[in-house]
Amino acid sequence: MRTGPFAAGAVALVLLLTWIAFRGMSAELDDWKHASTVLEKIETARNMIDRDVLSARTGILRNYDSIVREVGVLRTNLERLRADTGDDAEIGDAIRALQDALARDEGLIEDFKSRNALLQNSLAYFVVLNRNLEGQEQYQGQGQGRDFAGQIGRLAAAMLRLTLDTTSGSIAHVDAQLEVLLITSIATGNVVAAQPLLEHGRMLRDQLPATDALLRNLLSSPASGHMEAVQGLIEERAAAAGAAAGMFRYMLYIISVLLACMLVYLGAQLQARARALRFRANFEHTIAAISTRFLSSGSADLTSHVDLALSELAACIGADRAYFVDGRTAGVYQWSRNGVEPAPGWPERARLLAAAFERGDNGTIHVPAIRRIARATTGARAGREIDRGSGDAIDRMADAGLHAWLGVVSSNAECPGGILGFDALRPGPMTKWHDYGLFRMAFDTISAAVERDRLAREKERLEAGLQQARRMETVGALASGVAHNFNNIVGAILGYTEMARERVPPDSRLAGNLDEIRLAAERALALVDQILTFGRRGTSQRKLMRVRDLVDETASMLEASLPPRIELRIRDSSGDTRIPADPARLQQVLMNLAANAAQAMDGKGVVDIAIAGIESKDAVRLGSDELGPGRYATLTVTDRGRGMDGATRERIFEPFFTTRPEGNGLGLATAREIVREHGGAISVRSAPGEGTTFEVWLPCAIPESRPSGSPPGRQLPPASLRGDGEAVLILDGDGRRLLRLEEIVAALGYEPVGVTRAEEAARSLGRPGFEFVAALICQPRSSAFEISALLRREAPDLPIILATTSAADIHPPVLAAAGIREIVHSPVTAAELARALSLCRKSQETAAGEASWGTMATGPLSPTE
Repeated sequence: MRTGPFAAGAVALVLLLTWIAFRGMSAELDDWKHASTVLEKIETARNMIDRDVLSARTGILRNYDSIVREVGVLRTNLERLRADTGDDAEIGDAIRALQDALARDEGLIEDFKSRNALLQNSLAYFVVLNRNLEGQEQYQGQGQGRDFAGQIGRLAAAMLRLTLDTTSGSIAHVDAQLEVLLITSIATGNVVAAQPLLEHGRMLRDQLPATDALLRNLLSSPASGHMEAVQGLIEERAAAAGAAAGMFRYMLYIISVLLACMLVYLGAQLQARARALRFRANFEHTIAAISTRFLSSGSADLTSHVDLALSELAACIGADRAYFVDGRTAGVYQWSRNGVEPAPGWPERARLLAAAFERGDNGTIHVPAIRRIARATTGARAGREIDRGSGDAIDRMADAGLHAWLGVVSSNAECPGGILGFDALRPGPMTKWHDYGLFRMAFDTISAAVERDRLAREKERLEAGLQQARRMETVGALASGVAHNFNNIVGAILGYTEMARERVPPDSRLAGNLDEIRLAAERALALVDQILTFGRRGTSQRKLMRVRDLVDETASMLEASLPPRIELRIRDSSGDTRIPADPARLQQVLMNLAANAAQAMDGKGVVDIAIAGIESKDAVRLGSDELGPGRYATLTVTDRGRGMDGATRERIFEPFFTTRPEGNGLGLATAREIVREHGGAISVRSAPGEGTTFEVWLPCAIPESRPSGSPPGRQLPPASLRGDGEAVLILDGDGRRLLRLEEIVAALGYEPVGVTRAEEAARSLGRPGFEFVAALICQPRSSAFEISALLRREAPDLPIILATTSAADIHPPVLAAAGIREIVHSPVTAAELARALSLCRKSQETAAGEASWGTMATGPLSPTE
């Protein structure tokens, strides 16, 4: 039979069926349906914009994020609609008309956002000013003050009517009330107090009608008509595509019937050939079933599944014994037919005998007629050549009672010695087997299952080791996020407490209560700082220093903080061992460990700190961490206190776990995180009644030739911390926080000028009659430097104070380049801000250009960005 024409006809038929199937699936119909769906999304987004615009006008919607998001949805879906409709000119014209209408609407939306924002802000100020003026006039009681208060109420009622009805009558009524209020304020001497209210009233009188007119123009957009036109065109195209698809599906059905008749004829022709492949198919099916069982089984079922696999493979080829030896672990799996006992020393001897044979295809060795080969004297081999070196191996197989043997040896250099073997103790199918590739597949399947089981056990071991680290990482991130929000709440409590304290007599009971509130807030801030330190992620500023210097600096602080009956002993055998360290953070580790030791001894005893240098040639496991070979500095803190049991030792490094009612459970968790950040590890040894030993390992560095210490920081000069009425510019985007900062600055004796935007701050610097002593920026660090640069352009010599929750990762040259003289901790406290403002006053009295760096916020600070 000539295959050329048949192949050409088959290819042509396949192409024809493919084309008809493609047309029958009607990809065009799907495209039109998708285009219709996209158009519905555009209409939905347009309706949502109308809803949000109306909500924004009534003041329900506080920001325009949803409007911006919906405008983006409009743009995206409009591009998708254009792509789905393709090159259809008529629909393209309709889409362009729709796009123009939506572009017009987008311009109106932008104009509305600007006008509405101005309207809402002015309305809010109008309400605040109205309430303040009404409250002030209530105390005047009668006469002209009562008339002025009444006119304020009438103006508020007219303005409320205008917000609901912007017709000419309402506008005229507001104009009349504004005029009457102006006359009344002149008559009562309240012109200055009424002026802001009048200004905002006039602004509302102008903005409310203009905004409503813009809103009516937006709601009467022609976009709806254009969308209906596009929808009609899409539905026409979809109907045409559906009709064409139905015709092609009918054609496909007819051709399918013809092909079914042809397949029946070809099936009869192939039946004979299928019998020849049945044996191979059964074997492949067996391998597939074995592979499926391995994939779905667990480690506990591995041995039984391997034994079952060996029995099934042996049944396919007529073997009496089957075995698998894992070359990596020397594990043995074997199966024998009923009544057949394994040969002595088998299958270990099979591994040795296999080395004497030459490997065939895919690493297989097949000896089909062992007894006949053993009797041969001329070296003739049945079906293949066996060299003289294999003669002894053949004899030993014959002595073991084998008729035939088939083996597959490992071809993986990383796992030598693995073997899959089959023994035939009687003549049978094994003597006629020649398809060795399937046996390589069987070997790889079993080997992969055994290796996967080994890796699974190794994975379980590694996961158990990493479980604690993952849990602490998650808890650290959660604690950090909660602490940042809690920091702002505590800051507000502390700020308002300080302002209230200034307004009460020093020796009153209320002053004592406020002092207790302030102390509680400060303790809360200290706890927040400790949580932030635990949850901090990132690199710290480190320097090279001697371990003994670090311990000596910490010892001086410990002697002042530990109970008087605690003796501190230091033993040093480290010599000149140096480590790259963040001194403040490592001091915190030693302080926590020493404090725990003192508490474990109930405030009486000896805390022993031992310093040593260790050279490790092998990996070292400390707790759940493992350190590689290298040189390390060790810090060992030992006490003879109560000690801990095993359950407590397992949990002492967990965050928020504590055995003391007054503890917070972050000391040891933070210590371990700090040690890990330095590339080290920490472990604990303890038993009840035998004390506790904490051992800290830190990687050493090559000693430097110059001292690693840095000169002590400049101390604050003694000066008065209160101002003399100097102006201070305050920039904070949070209005409520800005009011609190203004009160704190005013309480310190300065004149606060608060703004919420950088442009307002720049304009304030140019106002005549204001000489600012400093500018306080309370903005995220990502924008604070840009704002500082803007202020420096307006006033180059103005000292700038930055309020931030973190200064640990800001380099002084970066601050100097931005013109920032001082840094205070956020939330701002009166005492710290007073010191910073005092330094700014001093800096303006010194020669121009002197860089004055103020007191940084103490304690562990964590970045907010």
